[in-house]
Amino acid sequence: MSHPLYIAFIWHQHQPLYKSPGSGVSLSPSQQYRLPWVRLHGTKDYLDLVLLLERYPKLHQTVNLVPSLILQLEDYIAGTAFDPYLTASLTPDEQLTQQQREFIIQHFFDANHHTLIDPHPRYAQLYQQRQEKGQAWCLANWELPDYGDLLAWHNLAWIDPLFWDDPEIAAWLKQGRNFTLSDRQRIYSKQREILSRIIPQHRKMQEAGQLEVTTTPYTHPILPLLADTNSGRVAVPNMTLPEQRFQWAEDIPRHLRKAWNFYKDRFGQIPRGLWPSEQSVSPAVLPYIINQGFKWICSDEAVLGWTLKHFFHRDGAGNVEQPELLYQPYRLQTAEGDLSIVFRDHRLSDLIGFTYSAMPAKQAAADLVGHLQAIAKMQRDSQSEQPWLVTIALDGENCWEFYPQDGKPFLEALYQSLSDEPRLKLVTVSEFLEEFPATATIPGAQLHSGSWVDGNFTTWIGDRAKNRAWDYLTAARVMLASHPEATEENNPEAWEALYAAEGSDWFWWFGAGHSSNQDAIFDRLFREHLFGIYKALNEPVPPYLKQPVENHQAQANHAPQGFIHPVIDGRGDEQDWDKAGRIEIGGARGTMHNSSVIQRLWYGVDHLNFYLRLDFKSGVAPGRDLPAELNLLWFYPEKTMVNSPVPLADVPDAAPLNYLFHHLLEVNLLTQSIQFREAGDNHQWQPRFSRAQVALNNCLELAVPWADLQVPPDYPLRLILVLADEGRFSNYLPENALIPIEVP
Repeated sequence: MSHPLYIAFIWHQHQPLYKSPGSGVSLSPSQQYRLPWVRLHGTKDYLDLVLLLERYPKLHQTVNLVPSLILQLEDYIAGTAFDPYLTASLTPDEQLTQQQREFIIQHFFDANHHTLIDPHPRYAQLYQQRQEKGQAWCLANWELPDYGDLLAWHNLAWIDPLFWDDPEIAAWLKQGRNFTLSDRQRIYSKQREILSRIIPQHRKMQEAGQLEVTTTPYTHPILPLLADTNSGRVAVPNMTLPEQRFQWAEDIPRHLRKAWNFYKDRFGQIPRGLWPSEQSVSPAVLPYIINQGFKWICSDEAVLGWTLKHFFHRDGAGNVEQPELLYQPYRLQTAEGDLSIVFRDHRLSDLIGFTYSAMPAKQAAADLVGHLQAIAKMQRDSQSEQPWLVTIALDGENCWEFYPQDGKPFLEALYQSLSDEPRLKLVTVSEFLEEFPATATIPGAQLHSGSWVDGNFTTWIGDRAKNRAWDYLTAARVMLASHPEATEENNPEAWEALYAAEGSDWFWWFGAGHSSNQDAIFDRLFREHLFGIYKALNEPVPPYLKQPVENHQAQANHAPQGFIHPVIDGRGDEQDWDKAGRIEIGGARGTMHNSSVIQRLWYGVDHLNFYLRLDFKSGVAPGRDLPAELNLLWFYPEKTMVNSPVPLADVPDAAPLNYLFHHLLEVNLLTQSIQFREAGDNHQWQPRFSRAQVALNNCLELAVPWADLQVPPDYPLRLILVLADEGRFSNYLPENALIPIEVP
């Protein structure tokens, strides 16, 4: 019997606790929320995702709703949650303080401007004024209607396009300007109305059988690190650990029990699936998950790879080799019982999360369906008696900000194609496991300790700032343990503050790896939750909690922090490059002398292209202040292939300039024309076709397709930039180094 290819989509909906417990850094009751993301993502991302799915009844999916997200949605629905953005939005224009006006100009454009600001002419006009004339100019020149319109548009733009046919919303979009306080109050009411539909819609679709709703440990903690911070050394043996070892496994059943009861109360049934926070698992946490009653969990292919001692290689099209290992559920065997586990296809999940937003919707949908059809063909060719399950699991909120119309055209094209393809069948995870229980087994003790990020925990522990935060948490946890009289029943404030502080998000933003313009607020919130523990116990607050965990000044050089999709227009859009790697070239922090006309270099990737940007000193002209020829040379470490030297005169005989390279892209900065070449025999260079894009305006931007380089996924390569004048070497960058690139 031949099976269709079964596919389990799991969308993970999560926000950390932005609610301040009220602490030494006290808040007025009308501002107990530090950030607005529950409210704004609530109107843009949670309801529309399942409403769209409902139109395609053959397609079944799984959605994970984190308890800390639901808690905050309920506060906003009840009208008891106020964040500084909402407070400003509901303040009469003439009563806005100077501090509020500065805050509005700085933060009310916190959105991807390509998709959420540019489509709305009035919002785009205000954004361009701030970008081109600066915040100080806006503060000096804006009048009350400018503030009123910005306050309205910041809230309107986050309402999903699926709701734009609502008569009131349609009227506001058409109105465009001259918004009154009354308009903004009605927009807020509309936000609460949309939020109030989220949980009932999920419950209704679960009861109808089209949806499975799962849950997560209460405030999204990394369970293996609660059990023992030393588990960080399983994947990274030389990891630097916090000074104090955190070992509070007893908190794990608390988080699981609270999530279980919370779910039962909202959905009228018990949960079957658990999304471990950040897909983080370890042998130590399995007994608690089993004892609570969960039937299955989800993790990442990297964790399976480590567990099986098998690296999942991919072919040139990006499809997994030995797919039968990844595309099946496993049964984890422990003394407490068994637990099913599915492992997501990391690359397919990332394509939705980070790449398809940069492609036309129908092309992106066709690409994903093409990958699934290729897997279905591999399944048929294998003549396997066992059905295959492809798990695609990812963040269900943040990626849509980068898609036109919040991903609606993409999802409609995808869902229509999947509905029309009889060999592909979308199922919930529980549906699949009930019909085809896991037959492959993994001893629980053999399960790798890791997360979806490279199969390790370095995103949450191991650098100086993250470790300092763990030490602060350990001290507070020890303090709570020294008060046995403080139970959850008679001192819930202390325990709620602990659960909030144990959440994963604070550690995500501390230290290296991730950064945003709200790092300082996340730092403050973490410390406020710890404050709350001491305050609830009537204990003195340690002085160190009044200081930030780390310095939040902008870093100089740093590695890429995520995929990027810049528009190649030579303008260097700040949002397009905010997750790119950066190397300072000129100036006080740079390695070249201060007079360098190239100030910094930016680089990054997605699944389609490698991206490069060079920032110049103001007024620099190629051919006058800067050599007219830029050469990109790719070096492939530890790979045997035909290579050739830099094809320029007067090249110094010093590393890395005397390396042999395999690909060369020559960019003429005067004409913005390109020539692409590949190394040939006898140290020659052969011309090749390229689809690289180049644009030079106030900076240089380049996109080089991976297809040009013909390299498979997960492939390491290195890059050097060489400047030349009429074929003669002039300079190179970065100095004494190569730019490290990993093909996704």
